[in-house]
Amino acid sequence: MKNNKWYFTVSSIIFTVIAIAHLDRILLALPANIASYDVPLWVSAVAVMIAGYLATRGFMAAHKLG
Repeated sequence: MKNNKWYFTVSSIIFTVIAIAHLDRILLALPANIASYDVPLWVSAVAVMIAGYLATRGFMAAHKLG
């Protein structure tokens, strides 16, 4: 079970970094392009919510195994 705790912790840290990166994109209004398509800022807002939720659930699961 100890390996599961590390898995949840590491994946939660990764999701936290992703959420922070998308939040920075929103706050700084940085442009993002994918193959000459301009990605709107609301996509990053959705990504912040999803990545934040996954990070929170992962930290909670790791704490529960603790």
